[in-house]
Amino acid sequence: MNVSSQAVDLESALIERAKAQSEKCLSDARRTRDELLAAANERLRLREERETHVIRAFSERRYRQRVQAGEIKLRRELEWQRWRLIDDTIARLSARLAALVQNEGAYLPLLTGFLAKAAAEIGDGELVADLNEQDHRRLVPKWEAFCRDAGVGGRVRLAPQPLSSSGGVRVRDLANTVSVDFTIEARLARMQEPLRLVIAARLFPESELAREGAG
Repeated sequence: MNVSSQAVDLESALIERAKAQSEKCLSDARRTRDELLAAANERLRLREERETHVIRAFSERRYRQRVQAGEIKLRRELEWQRWRLIDDTIARLSARLAALVQNEGAYLPLLTGFLAKAAAEIGDGELVADLNEQDHRRLVPKWEAFCRDAGVGGRVRLAPQPLSSSGGVRVRDLANTVSVDFTIEARLARMQEPLRLVIAARLFPESELAREGAG
């Protein structure tokens, strides 16, 4: 083999080797590119997952806050409606008591019982009974008989001036140091809280107010 042939063979070998090296470099570069792309995609996926988690957590928190706010508003509305219904019921009760005062046949026995109980609570001694203007007119002509019916004999005198009240009686001693107020207004005021609890238990047996009344 002459020198020229050897040179050609060497050149061909170098070219083949260069091609092989070039293919290897291209393959390594493609593999590196793919690895970099995969790593970048993974980082992007993880970032998207974190952002999605943050957004979902924020959305869930906002949703819970809105639900809680709605529940609080609803509870307030229900509580207001309960109190309104209770107040309406008490107002109707007051109206029925006012109507009862006009029914002499049903009211006077009740008034007799009030006088007897008030006098018993104060005890012995002479007493004074205060009535409203209507009851004063009704009972002035028959006060002694009314007292006998109440079992208080003649020890309770009728006050000369009527009392400002829708009904009932207030009994006091002569010195005006001890009194028992059985007027309708006083009795309603004393019974206000128990009445509210009883009404709540009847109207809203599942409410906290009703459970408080039951306890």
